Amino acid sequence: MISLLHIPPVWLVFCVFLAWCQGRYLPLGMSVDHPVTHMMAGLLIGAGVLLMIAALRAFWRHKTTVIPHQEPQRLITDGVFARTRNPIYLGDTLLLAGLILRFDAVPSLVLVPAFVWWIEHQFIIPEEDRMRRIFRMEFARYEQKVRRWV
Repeated sequence: MISLLHIPPVWLVFCVFLAWCQGRYLPLGMSVDHPVTHMMAGLLIGAGVLLMIAALRAFWRHKTTVIPHQEPQRLITDGVFARTRNPIYLGDTLLLAGLILRFDAVPSLVLVPAFVWWIEHQFIIPEEDRMRRIFRMEFARYEQKVRRWV
C-alpha cells in the first residue's frame, strides 16, 4: 500500500495550502495584486490543468498506469509526451505558480523551485530509472529526443 507521502498530488496540495496560509495570514507587506498578475495566474492555472488533462487522457488511451510507483505497461511518447517527459508534474508546477500568484502570496514563490526539486528527487528520477529498466532502448531514444521538463 502506498502511503500518502508517496502520492505527488499530496505534495501539491501541501504547497498550495502553505501558500494560501502565507498569503492570507502572513503577507509580509509584499503584493503583486494587479489585473495583469491575475491574468498571468489564470493562464498558468489553465495551462497546468489542460496539461494534466491531456496527460491523463494519454494514460487512459494507452491503457497504462498513472500511479508513480507502479510499473507502466507502455511508454507514452506521443501527444503532450512528445514535448515533455513529465506533463503532469509540469502541470502541477504551473498550477502551483498560478495559485501562488492568485493568492498574492509573493514569498511563497520559493515553493515553486522547492516543489520541483522534491518532485524530481522523490518521483521523477525513480520513475525514469524504472522506465529505463523496463523499456531499455525505447526509453533511451525517447529520453534523448524529449526533455524532462520543457
